[in-house]
Amino acid sequence: MPSAAPLPAAEAARPPLIELDRASVVRGQVRVLHELSLRIDQGQHTAVLGANGCGKSTLIKLITRELYPLARAAGEPPVQVLGQARWQVDRLRSQLGIVTGDFGANLADMPALTVENAVLSGLFASFVVPPFREITDDMRARAIEALERAHALSLRSRPYAELSTGEARRVLIARALVNRPQALLLDEPSTGLDLVARGHLLAMLRSLASEGVTLVLVTHHIEEIIPEIERVVLLQSGRVLADGSRAEVLTGAWLSQAFGGPVRVWQERDPQQHDHYLAAAGA
Repeated sequence: MPSAAPLPAAEAARPPLIELDRASVVRGQVRVLHELSLRIDQGQHTAVLGANGCGKSTLIKLITRELYPLARAAGEPPVQVLGQARWQVDRLRSQLGIVTGDFGANLADMPALTVENAVLSGLFASFVVPPFREITDDMRARAIEALERAHALSLRSRPYAELSTGEARRVLIARALVNRPQALLLDEPSTGLDLVARGHLLAMLRSLASEGVTLVLVTHHIEEIIPEIERVVLLQSGRVLADGSRAEVLTGAWLSQAFGGPVRVWQERDPQQHDHYLAAAGA
């Protein structure tokens, strides 16, 4: 199995962004993660790839603390985020921004919520701006900065509930960016987007990566793995099937095994000479 290349010493000295040590999760009567070990360091753009049911959503829910791993009697904790075995997601928001569709569904249920206030609510780890909190000029400046970085400033005054899927996804990313995090954890960010909206989203992710924001992308879409993401972790049935560079992992052989059927992989080079991986079912 391919293995991830080591990071430079300066990067490796910092606590890992995410670290799982033989983490197991049971949902109902089904074990959905099987002693999964995975380390993602700060500064290491990483894609976690796999078919539906491979454990990707469970991994996200471990980080958001919607699920917990099976307890162990002793030894290292099974899950740590930024070196912490116990963490509160809202207190990590200045270091790790999390973008999932679940957040968007909650915001869309508030017809009076504007895009600007949706982004401002991210400063309070709430779905609304608390009525007793004053919004300062600095907070508004940070919201505008985040909307600009997410290519969504033109949406500032619109009701969040009236946005298209692609527009809402950009606003969710702005909501995470308002805390100026060092890293973003993105769960299937292009789901439901048309071709043009997906292109805009991927261009924005490339821009964020170039600014130094670490990207952890959880997906089953190979085309979402932008050139800046060099490491790919391939999951199957709650276990790591392969872990290495894009060139090592994004092959027909590995993807066919992970997705349970023949998969064809090819590359296309953009005008800037960056290689993009594409895949389709079939030999």
